[in-house]
Amino acid sequence: MKPVHQILKRPLITEKTSMIREGGNVVAFEVARDANKIEIKQAVEKVFDVKVETVNTVLVAGKVKRFGRNIGKRSNWKKAYVTLAEGSEIDLFGV
Repeated sequence: MKPVHQILKRPLITEKTSMIREGGNVVAFEVARDANKIEIKQAVEKVFDVKVETVNTVLVAGKVKRFGRNIGKRSNWKKAYVTLAEGSEIDLFGV
């Protein structure tokens, strides 16, 4: 298994992820593109000391952007929705 900091890149804190977090105890992370669901589950359980029920992953296509007359494309990336077990909670802000 790869080191944990190479699997979990950062938590995703958006309006959508805040709503699903309150509704169903789901946390979203940006993860390595080559990470699988088992590695993601083990990394979250190890780093945050919680019990993970399921992991759903999504490949997000990079956007096509223009810079003046030049056209470029942002990189594709992977998003993971991690459903935590009942009673488990991750405090991303430490407040």
